[in-house]
Amino acid sequence: MFKNVLIAEDHESINISVRKTLDDLGISNKAFRAYCDEAFKLAQIGIRHDNAFDLLITDLSFEDDLNKQKIKGGRELIAQIKALQPGLKVIVFSLENKIDVVDNLFAELGIDGYVRKARYDAEDLKRAIESVYQNKKYRSADLRHNKRIENTYDFKALDIEIIKLLCDGRSQKELPELLKQKNLKPSGLSSVEKRLNHIKTSLDIANNGQLIAYCKDKKII
Repeated sequence: MFKNVLIAEDHESINISVRKTLDDLGISNKAFRAYCDEAFKLAQIGIRHDNAFDLLITDLSFEDDLNKQKIKGGRELIAQIKALQPGLKVIVFSLENKIDVVDNLFAELGIDGYVRKARYDAEDLKRAIESVYQNKKYRSADLRHNKRIENTYDFKALDIEIIKLLCDGRSQKELPELLKQKNLKPSGLSSVEKRLNHIKTSLDIANNGQLIAYCKDKKII
């Protein structure tokens, strides 16, 4: 198991939970820092004295206060420490749940695990640490589920136009005539309703409002 762990987290209650998780895993040497600058300096000292940390657990977002920081957040902290210690294992522990943000952390920064702060996150973090120690990549189960969902529907031009019209405040009953004016088929009310239901079922979305919000967030419309 990991011997030397650095935790960058500015919420004391979260640190208490992380500390217990590490204790349960038998990790005794752990250092907590609430500021990214301090975490980076500690990592530098460890490398300089041949006692480098072998795991970094960090949040992405840190609240601003009077103690101004050069390193603004977890993403920058990871990049700077890994520039000095490329082989460092990294687990991000954050509220962020956007798939593209998480994927980017794995692809660009080479993180090893991503745990979302949510229900049962202490047990999730424990599984992540055990997996990363075995040189496996890890991400929270709900993020894996969401990633599968995002890949289950391929938006067509007709779908995008339907959602755009709904976003503009048009009712479903108005859509057939508007689609006909744009020479888009099938444009019948029954076809439109079936198409919308299929999209929502594929994406596990409950209603048109959520669908519009999803498409805006993913820049589909």
